Amino acid sequence: MQMHDALVRIRPSRDAPLEQWQAYYHRSAVLYAEIAEIDRGHHHEALYWAERELEKAMLVTAAIKKGATSWNPWTESAFFPSE
Repeated sequence: MQMHDALVRIRPSRDAPLEQWQAYYHRSAVLYAEIAEIDRGHHHEALYWAERELEKAMLVTAAIKKGATSWNPWTESAFFPSE
């Protein structure tokens, strides 16, 4: 829970560039994977969060490749200039 709270505190602002969101999700995935190995009592929970954050990183990466200009972390959707 401490890791989750720490990551929430460093989460980018809603209007942050997509590259910041991408880096945040990658960093979060790595940290949760490390926690899974260290805290065996929460191994499966931490692995779930690691996978979830990696999936979000991949969504942001795909949005960047498609030309998105912003990311909404609450709806997990991107804004594309042509929309």
